[in-house]
Amino acid sequence: MNAILASVAEGEHEAYVTLPFPGIFFGVIAMGVFLLLGWITWSYRDVANRHEHKVDDSKAHH
Repeated sequence: MNAILASVAEGEHEAYVTLPFPGIFFGVIAMGVFLLLGWITWSYRDVANRHEHKVDDSKAHH
């Protein structure tokens, strides 16, 4: 059993990943994307009520 563990321990090596920029920027980019998508969603608020003649017609039919 010790021979198996020793051979497994020999074969292991630490893999280092090099990032293109510091890790904090991943969070900054993600926050920027979420803010942009939130702004786009917010900009479409109240779109259905921009044409009052259509709103009046729809109230009469219901």
